[in-house]
Amino acid sequence: MEQTIFELPSSDATGDKSLISFPSQNPYLSLFIPARNEAGNISPLMEKIARTFRDHALDGEVIFVDDGSTDATWHEAVAAAERYPFLRLYRHRRTFGLTEAMRTGFRHVRGEVVIFLPADLESDPEQDIPKLLAKLNEGYDVVAGWRQGRNDGKMFASQIYNAVSRALFHLQAHDMNWIKAFRRQVLDDLHLRSDWHRFILHIAAEKGYKIGEVPVNFYPRQKGKSNYGLARIPISFLDVLVVKFLLTFSRKPMLFFGGLGAAAILSAFLIWLYLTILYFNTPGNMQQRPLFIFAGVIFVAGILLFIGGFLAELVVSQTDRLEDLEQTLREREIEKFGSRSPNDDVRVE
Repeated sequence: MEQTIFELPSSDATGDKSLISFPSQNPYLSLFIPARNEAGNISPLMEKIARTFRDHALDGEVIFVDDGSTDATWHEAVAAAERYPFLRLYRHRRTFGLTEAMRTGFRHVRGEVVIFLPADLESDPEQDIPKLLAKLNEGYDVVAGWRQGRNDGKMFASQIYNAVSRALFHLQAHDMNWIKAFRRQVLDDLHLRSDWHRFILHIAAEKGYKIGEVPVNFYPRQKGKSNYGLARIPISFLDVLVVKFLLTFSRKPMLFFGGLGAAAILSAFLIWLYLTILYFNTPGNMQQRPLFIFAGVIFVAGILLFIGGFLAELVVSQTDRLEDLEQTLREREIEKFGSRSPNDDVRVE
């Protein structure tokens, strides 16, 4: 699915050599940057990041994932990698979406802190990276950027979505879908499904991580066009309900299935009790037979919901065992290799 290229610049790399910094094998900071059709933005973005690393003495790397661009994005990224040794490139052969780009990028980050930035320069790395890190150092596990000065056609719908998210998840954040910084343990605890990149804050909050927020400036896009339109807004509302449901009941599915089953069975018994009383008060009256059959149907449905709950509990039990195994393997990998994966330097072209 992905092509991987990891190149260090040669000693005669061109450009401002004062901006060239070599990250350690286990850098403190990993910047994850996904991109699709962002030609013209890559070079100035990397220059800003290089200055930020230099000016703040940051030991950092950049994980850049090209999600199936059809313009010159990939060629510009390769040219930038020849200049900046902190840049590591990964490429999807076709567009899979932001969540899949995150999965690719997050597999390769090595930093203790991970920051997600867009490639379109609507966020200024020179301003926002120090702000996010400073807020994170106040004791937060995840820090979200809150866009200031935003004025586009999606702002009203975004406000409604953010309000719904705050109500459902009790999140004290104003901007759920912008730049973020999070500690490595949060990243290791994320399991993203399709289009769940919007719910990193929601998932982290549900798992008990401390969420912070910092105001950041928003800059209009200068080149290219947005890859996200208004059509995704109703999908986002449905997704947020699904995420809330799964996060609430995924660990204890019997609470949901058993609750519905108990309500159905109780309703059936109440209907039968009513029909029994009615039968003895009006002997020979058979006009309520459809209601009797309906009660039988919901009684059977209640039993099936209970069975579904038991089966779901078995699935959760196996999932817990797999997660425990993954955690054990991760801890052994860290003991052996540090925070760096043994496959980080694999090259697939």
